[in-house]
Amino acid sequence: MRNPDISGAYDEQRCKDIERSIIKKYRKEIWCKFTKAINTYKLISDGDKIAVCISGGKDSMLMAKLFQEILRHGKKNFDVVFLVMNPGYNKLNYDLIMTNATIMGIPVQVFESDIFDVTSSLVEGSPCYLCARMRRGALYAKAKELGCNKIALGHHYDDVIETILMGMLYGGQIQTMMPKLHSTNFEGMELIRPMYLIREEDIKHWCNYNELKFIACACKMTEKRDASVNPGDVSKRAEVKELIKELREKSPYIESNIFKSVENVHLNAIISYKTNKTGRHHFLDTYDEGDF
Repeated sequence: MRNPDISGAYDEQRCKDIERSIIKKYRKEIWCKFTKAINTYKLISDGDKIAVCISGGKDSMLMAKLFQEILRHGKKNFDVVFLVMNPGYNKLNYDLIMTNATIMGIPVQVFESDIFDVTSSLVEGSPCYLCARMRRGALYAKAKELGCNKIALGHHYDDVIETILMGMLYGGQIQTMMPKLHSTNFEGMELIRPMYLIREEDIKHWCNYNELKFIACACKMTEKRDASVNPGDVSKRAEVKELIKELREKSPYIESNIFKSVENVHLNAIISYKTNKTGRHHFLDTYDEGDF
């Protein structure tokens, strides 16, 4: 049994074992779903230069290894940069990110920012939304500076279905986390999510199998909060995650039905909808014309 207390030294055999586990043991659960998402949603094109954005968590670190594997085994002609932004991690978290990058053989490029300090000073309570937007903007800017035309984020299947339910329950809207998006602020840049079809449970199994330890949320504000003392500090996403877990116990189809719900939208059974180009449409606008 390998000692889970990682030393930070590069071990070529261990790195090969980690890579082999992706292609062999977790081929169906991880590798095939990664390549399926890329092909289904046309996430990668020949000539792309992709900034693979690594936060240090399990999802983005696995995504980096998946990109290394597809470069080795795939047919696409593209390039990648493994990009780590340090928004103000404490030393323990930062060291763990760099240690894991060494262990896994990922040649990361690091750039510094002060986003954690800025957001904590601007927002009372949870700064998560503002922090996420600022971090994404900083990643876009750095990626463009490096000549990239895309950034890749490590959101997975469970993030998608949680986002759908959060929008309905807390936002009063139906929308999803898209597999790819054109940037509205950085011309020529695109965001892709190649982990879109991979289940979080399988990512955790892969981590445990390889005895890898990654950072969770590294936000300074999160470190200060204690949900047992302040129940309001439990995030809406955590609440929705727990709700989905409860629903799954009643039906094994709940999660896939949530995911498919935004693929099977019938506009004739929607009161109103809107698009970025044409604005808001209400069913009464064309009701008397027999469209409904």
